[in-house]
Amino acid sequence: MPDIATSYDREAVRRVLDQVRAEGRDSLTAPEGRLVVEAYGIATPKEGLATSADEAVTLATEIGLPVVLKIVSPDILHKTEAGGVLVGLKTPAEVADGYQTILDNAHAYKADAQVVGVQVQQLLNSGHEVIVGTVTDQTFGKVVAFGLGGVLVEVLKDVTFRLAPTDRDTALSMIDGIASAEILRGVRGAEPANREVLAGLITRLSDLVTDFPELAEVDLNPVLATAAGATAVDVRILVDDAAAKTPERFTDEEILASMNRIMRPAAIAVIGASAEAGKIGNSVMKNLVNGGFQGEIYPINPKVDEILDRKAFRSISDVPGPVDVAVFAIPAKFVPQALEEVGAKGVAGAILIPSGFGETGNHELQDEVVAIARRHGVRILGPNIYGYYYTPENLSATFCTPYDVKGGVALSSQSGGIGMAILGFSRSAQMGVSSIVGVGNKADIDEDDLLTFFEQDDNTQLIAMHLEDLKDGRAFADTAKRVSKTKPVLVLKAGRTDQGAKAASSHTGALAGNDKVYDDILRQSGVIRAPGLNDLLEYARGIPLLPTPQGENVVIITGAGGSGVLLSDACVDNGLSLMEIPADLDQAFRKFIPPFGAAGNPVDITGGEPPSTYRNTIALGLSDPRIHSLILGYWHTIVTPPMVFAELVVDVVEEFRAKGIHKPVVASLAGDVEVEQASEHLYRHGIVAYPYTTEKPVAVLGAKYRWARAAGLIEADPNTGG
Repeated sequence: MPDIATSYDREAVRRVLDQVRAEGRDSLTAPEGRLVVEAYGIATPKEGLATSADEAVTLATEIGLPVVLKIVSPDILHKTEAGGVLVGLKTPAEVADGYQTILDNAHAYKADAQVVGVQVQQLLNSGHEVIVGTVTDQTFGKVVAFGLGGVLVEVLKDVTFRLAPTDRDTALSMIDGIASAEILRGVRGAEPANREVLAGLITRLSDLVTDFPELAEVDLNPVLATAAGATAVDVRILVDDAAAKTPERFTDEEILASMNRIMRPAAIAVIGASAEAGKIGNSVMKNLVNGGFQGEIYPINPKVDEILDRKAFRSISDVPGPVDVAVFAIPAKFVPQALEEVGAKGVAGAILIPSGFGETGNHELQDEVVAIARRHGVRILGPNIYGYYYTPENLSATFCTPYDVKGGVALSSQSGGIGMAILGFSRSAQMGVSSIVGVGNKADIDEDDLLTFFEQDDNTQLIAMHLEDLKDGRAFADTAKRVSKTKPVLVLKAGRTDQGAKAASSHTGALAGNDKVYDDILRQSGVIRAPGLNDLLEYARGIPLLPTPQGENVVIITGAGGSGVLLSDACVDNGLSLMEIPADLDQAFRKFIPPFGAAGNPVDITGGEPPSTYRNTIALGLSDPRIHSLILGYWHTIVTPPMVFAELVVDVVEEFRAKGIHKPVVASLAGDVEVEQASEHLYRHGIVAYPYTTEKPVAVLGAKYRWARAAGLIEADPNTGG
């Protein structure tokens, strides 16, 4: 697609916006909106502005009857609600009468409305109605929307979102990404929409709001899309200088300079350390000391001389050496003064455990603390958190239970209760973690800072995050897109349900109030979104164990036909592709299964088969390069008991690993309680396995596939197109 940016008439847009600002307005009239979008090459219908019935008739005759009449008033944005739109006026008399009707309706709707005139517009009645719009999202900034338009947008809400600016490929993915995309391709002889023209319109609009960020909302609805072009029939634009503001951001270098000292400190001070059991300051000290942290630990308490065999200091100012981290275990009201002393000491990170800040409505205190930290160059974790763990340093800076199973999973949570659930699951599953971090109110350090650190942390292979919101969604999306190329990023976003969008001036603004914005943009950034807490934790536990698949061909081998059907359904639900078994492979499987079994896919070996049948069919699945992943369905029989099954699976998988063949293998075990021990044995040997469920192992495999696709790691198989 040629570079179209050089053809934009930015001066024309600037003149319109300067006029709107000079008049103190926050919206553009329809003719002004038309000028703005046309300056960026977006087509609109033929039209003109009439200030009398006679002018309306003259314009209608020149444009060509029938026409549409629309009220033009900066005080009436929802024209239809005000009776300010009349469609299909066929004669001059109808136009003249319609002009007066629209004026009467406008004044009845809002008596003091400023009426500029009546827009006389060419009637277009062919093409697919779509909506293209942009909104300034509180989390992500400038967001572009595309979907079915007209009245359908209100009923179906079939819309997809991306960050602005977009490029051609992103715009095409939006067009193809709505549920009703097939309609735009033309069904039952209907004319298709021109995808390239629509993609161009989307990119032009996203360029417009990028160049002029004060455009808070732009709503093109409907856009009539035909095989020949796309025309914006109605244009609504809101302006707001606040929409051009961007959050304060640190560079990656600045983030890492602080985060490296916070996560790998040489010295920690505990502000409010206590010798009294049951106090938070005592629990933090115990975890640091008993957890094996090898750096210096300085208790700060003016009332005692010693805590846990360590000299106590009246103030952090009295500590003889440098300090990297200060953990605060004092009431909120004392934090500002203590933080001043921490800042003067040159501390990198303040870990604010206390509550009583923004979460209780005390935003002034939280703002004061952030201002102090900024002045001294201190980064704040919290407030209102349980602390944090970094196992490579034996660092347990928290008042919760210690944790010492080291591994490659980094976890974070915005909620203390969810943090403890993460801790409990990790302990129960013996999941090795590199870090567990509470972010609480996110007054300063947020998920973007954590991603930046974990990206370069050799001890971390996967990042899983529970969040209720994102402070700077655009920074998170940009960072996650980079990080997810090499390390899976999992997110559990609380508040998925549509709470009802706030009143908005446009359809785009209203639609952007739901969870679809998060869903689309996180997916665009390569993030794997978990539907629930247990899913997040099981993905975090299982994904690192599974080798990266080399293609899309998945084969199910099962001892129970019913499990095979459910496993097939789970594959569809999780976006996995069941391989079409070629004739030669079908014959190869049939050599090992009874005549009443089924080769196909699933490969049903039936329930009464001995261990050798499982072994031979699994070995065939691992040996054939056209098969990329295996799903095993086990049915408990005394012919092949659960532990016999588990041990043979481990044996055959490890045999092929020794040959350099690494494929994802997951298993679903149906049976009596013995399948629980068998599942644990499989999991311990890198085979994701669960008892009593067909959905969970497939969901973990599906999550691995979603990450591999987003990271560009799956190569097509030239033999199968897989």
